Amino acid sequence: MPKKPLEQLENHHSFGGTQLKYRHDSAVLDCPMTFSLFLPDTHKFPHPPLLWWLSGLSSTDDNFTHKAGAQRTAAELGIAILIPDTSPRGEHVADDPEYDLGQGAGFYLDATEAPWSEHYQMYRYLTEELSDLIKQHFTFSGKEAISGHSMGGHGALVIGLKNPTRFSSISAFAPILSPSQVPWGIRAFTNYLGKVNQISWKNWDASELIQAVTYQVPILIHQGRQDPFLAEQLDPAYFLSKTAPDYPLTYHLVDGYDHSYYFVASFIEAHLRFHAQHF
Repeated sequence: MPKKPLEQLENHHSFGGTQLKYRHDSAVLDCPMTFSLFLPDTHKFPHPPLLWWLSGLSSTDDNFTHKAGAQRTAAELGIAILIPDTSPRGEHVADDPEYDLGQGAGFYLDATEAPWSEHYQMYRYLTEELSDLIKQHFTFSGKEAISGHSMGGHGALVIGLKNPTRFSSISAFAPILSPSQVPWGIRAFTNYLGKVNQISWKNWDASELIQAVTYQVPILIHQGRQDPFLAEQLDPAYFLSKTAPDYPLTYHLVDGYDHSYYFVASFIEAHLRFHAQHF
């Protein structure tokens, strides 16, 4: 049966730009996938740079588009924002009853262990299939950056550090910085990558990748001091201890903020302006 073409699900005018939502059949993930895309005014910005946004555990692309409030500043700066879903989905896709594994929790890696390996190829989906798809249907400047929240912050750092000549900057809100060291990451990596060959875990851990960089991509990180997951699940101290002192990293631990999208909305403008400086 032939694959369905790109199907538009939503179209909303926003701050002079357009907030869009699409569905397509993914060959890499072997299931239908949705993604959202914000385009600034195409008359003013016919070839905008592209910011990728990766969402966190149990989220979809809607969490960012509905709650972050990014459209106003993106429209002003002329930045397009692409928001993929967080995992493959469907009745035939492997899942788990807990929110931190399975559907909604793809961890932006390529799984090697059954049953996950059949569908959970999020890294290849994003960096190859979805990347090619959007270039076929939309026109961008060729300049890209990447950002995300929580599990998506982990994904942004890993994808950005693995592709340093592609992304001009990386940013993250409350990222899982050291997944090999914390319960969320250990559970995901054990299932997706296997417990025996833990050497492969290093390929998907920002704390490991940051030590091996040969090309430094500027990074901005915001974390809330009142985040209930800060010490146990996010572990910024370990990541910071592994980052070279001369690395172009700006890290903010801000009082009063938690893990929610209220936190993301409070600093999304700063992140957009950070990326605009590096496009």
